[in-house]
Amino acid sequence: MEHAEKQLTEQEVLTRLAALCSRAEHCTGEMIEKMRRWGVNEDQQERIIAYLVSHKYVDDERYCRFFVRDKMRYNRWGRRKIEQALYVKRVSRDIYAPILNELEVDEYVETLRSLLESKRRTLKSSTAYERNQKLIKFALGRGFEMDVIKKCIDNVDEYAEE
Repeated sequence: MEHAEKQLTEQEVLTRLAALCSRAEHCTGEMIEKMRRWGVNEDQQERIIAYLVSHKYVDDERYCRFFVRDKMRYNRWGRRKIEQALYVKRVSRDIYAPILNELEVDEYVETLRSLLESKRRTLKSSTAYERNQKLIKFALGRGFEMDVIKKCIDNVDEYAEE
């Protein structure tokens, strides 16, 4: 889609982005990045983004709700990793913070608990301490917070002994 030889008109860019947004949720940060790669000037970018937002092609809050739900349910990411991904996509903290705060605590903890239980079965460790360190490192890499990890690791140990 990148045309070095031919500059896209504002209408062509708008048409392409609207079609893209019709197929899947996108945030304004993704649209701006795409226009930047296409060589669209900033004035045109602002007009195009304003049009896409006002006509509901792009809605960062709606995008964020889908993104958070999908990353937690299907990728089994924690809050920190989801926050980092949204930051990279240039979604405002004002938009994503309240959505992350709406996460069901029980579902969140259960996601981590089942993740740790699966991981525990595959670990090779000589001591409980070594195993727990590996589980903590794994959970931190997935973006979960230390207080939730500790709570779940204690429970994983209880299940392992039964």
